This record gives sequence, structure tokens and C-alpha cells, in this order.
Amino acid sequence: MGGDRVTATTHDAGFKRELEEKVRAGERLSREDGVALYESDDLAWLGGLAHEVRTRKNGDVVHFNVNRHLNMTNVCTASCAYCSFQRKPGEKDAYTMRIEEAVRLAKAMENENLTELHIVNGLHPTLPWRYYPRSLKALKEALPQVSLKAFTATEIHHFEKISGMPASEILDELIDAGLESLTGGGAEIFDWEVRQHIVDHDTHWEDWSRIHRLAHEKGLKTPCTMLYGHIEEPRHRVDHVLRLRELQDETGGFQVFIPLRYQHDFVDMKDGKIRNRLQARTTMATGAEALKTFAVSRLLFDNVPHVKVFWVMHGVRTAQLALNHGADDMDGSVVEYKITHDADNYGTPNKLTRDDLLELIRDAGFRPVERNTRYEIIREYEGPDPARRETPQPMRV
Repeated sequence: MGGDRVTATTHDAGFKRELEEKVRAGERLSREDGVALYESDDLAWLGGLAHEVRTRKNGDVVHFNVNRHLNMTNVCTASCAYCSFQRKPGEKDAYTMRIEEAVRLAKAMENENLTELHIVNGLHPTLPWRYYPRSLKALKEALPQVSLKAFTATEIHHFEKISGMPASEILDELIDAGLESLTGGGAEIFDWEVRQHIVDHDTHWEDWSRIHRLAHEKGLKTPCTMLYGHIEEPRHRVDHVLRLRELQDETGGFQVFIPLRYQHDFVDMKDGKIRNRLQARTTMATGAEALKTFAVSRLLFDNVPHVKVFWVMHGVRTAQLALNHGADDMDGSVVEYKITHDADNYGTPNKLTRDDLLELIRDAGFRPVERNTRYEIIREYEGPDPARRETPQPMRV
């Protein structure tokens, strides 16, 4: 593809035909293709092409799992520009759970049929390394049927520093304690041009990729993420996805890609501190920009099976639309998610029940399938009710 393609618009029928032919032939899209797709203003065409790929890979299914988030401490040495979650030691609402308290909270969720605990913490300056494997061991003993998806690559890198152990040994200990998957966080945007302005820790692409590569070598499957819609440009998003695609070529260990919409802080200013330092100079991504990001990501990331929409960060309506723009997995059923609350400032809940989620998926025209952390099917559900007037259907391909 020549350099002139980068300026292609929706009116360039030749460009669109060329892209369609590549996608339908299973040909890999290039960096230039990715940038050109972001420059297209024909969202219907873009969404349709991504939906075609999504349907080829996953049919009319939308996957979900019943998970809960557990954040054992919000005390963090870093002050990342986008983050409202972190607190410094001694701040009024800083907290660190005793292991018994974390177990008690997790046990209280037991009757909700959860299959996964999602655990992410701040980078605590004084908690000993042993706290983390002990926490997992205690949680696994209390909830043996629940998968533990825990820790970002940034946290694993932090554990290396506080323990003096290499990541390989750390992962072995955590796996022995019950770890089933890392989380995908800490990725944000990998390109240094952007990263140096948003991230306040020293886990960058080299260490993030090293740690996920190690996890994959040990048989773990992991998610990967991208935080978009702040100060980055489309070319940075394309670069981010292509780095992950290349690592996936090498390891095959990523199960799902999760675009996360950066948000302004609507809630966490009770003490008058605005910890999110980006919001004064940014606007959040619109719904259309979100859908474009899902579509381009699905088209570029040809070797990852799933693309997930996290409704807490997108709002439920945009999340439903994302299912027609490349996403096939809806992350939900969160009782309390402390990092983000009212994602779109329009009353997005911070909790959905299983029935809520099933209704949202059917309402978007898809068939819900419950999965576990490793994407093994637990239960298949009926699709949309054909007796309903104007029963919704997925976009035709």
C-alpha cells in the first residue's frame, strides 16, 4: 500500500475495495492500512467490515463471565496522569486490606455464582512480597471453584523489585498459590512519545512484554489492553496493537484484546484533589470514536480470538453497539469497581446482574454464552426471542 493511501477518505472507493479484498482473503493489514482506517469517516462501512471478521471468528455469540473486582490496596508509589484510584500512604481514604478481610469480602460474593476474581492493586511501597502469594492462596482455599485473574505486568515488575526475585520465579510462586491469569493492565499506550506524559512508573513495553511472554511460556493465557482517547493519536493506537500482534505471533498467549476508554474523573474528588491530571486538557472519546477504535482493532489484531468491551468504561449503550463493530465479549457483572464508576456520566451502573447482562446481549441481537477465564464454555443461552416485535438481529454480513 502506497503512502498516498494514508490520506484516503470514505470517497476513495478503490481504497475501500482494496481493504475489503485483503480482509476477506485473510491478508494481514499493515501499519499504513491501520492509520488509513482511522482516517475513514465511514463508520458504517468500517463497522460492517469488522463485524464480518468478528462473525467469521465467533458467529452470533457474545461471551461473558460472572466476575467480581477486588482491589486489596489503593496505596501506590506511582502518580500516573490518568489515574484517580491511587492514594499516598497516610491519605484519608488510603486503604490496605488484611488478607482475612479480602477473603471475607470475596466469600460474601460466593452466592452470586461468580467464576472469576479480578485482582488489581496499587504499587504499595511497604507491603512485603509474601503478602501477594499468601493472599492468592487464602482466596483459592476459600473459593476453590473461582479462577484468580490477578496482577498487572506492572505489579509483577514491582514484585521483582521488592523481592529481589526474577519474574519467572515470582510467576511460579503465584501459579502455585492459585494464579490462573494475569490481568491486561499497565499497557496504556506503549509508544514513548505518549507514554512519558501519562505513566509514572518504569514498566514500559520492554518489561510489560517480557512478563507476558514469560506468563505465556508457563501456560498462562492473558488479556491485553489499550487505554485510548486521551492525548494519543490514531497512529499511536495502531502502533500499540501491532506490537501486541507481533508478540502474539510469537507466543499465542493472548486470548482477548480490551480497548479501555480513558475517562474524566466524575466521582473521586471528595477531598478536593483532582488526581487525573489529563482531564484539564482532554475530552473523552465520543461513542463514534469508541466504535471506530473497536472496529480498527478487530481488523488489525487478526491473531487474537476475542475483543472485549468493558461496559463500565463505555456505558451500556455504546457497549451494545460495539458488539456490531468487532467486539464479541462483554465484561460485566461487577458489584463494585473502584477505579471507574459512572463511565459516561449518564447513570451507567456499577453493577449488572446476570439477567441484566443476558438482556443487554439479546437486545443487541446476539446469543449469550457464559465462559470461564480460559474461554471454556460454561453455559449457552437462548438468543433473542423471535416472538418479540422487531426482534433485533446482528448486522448482516
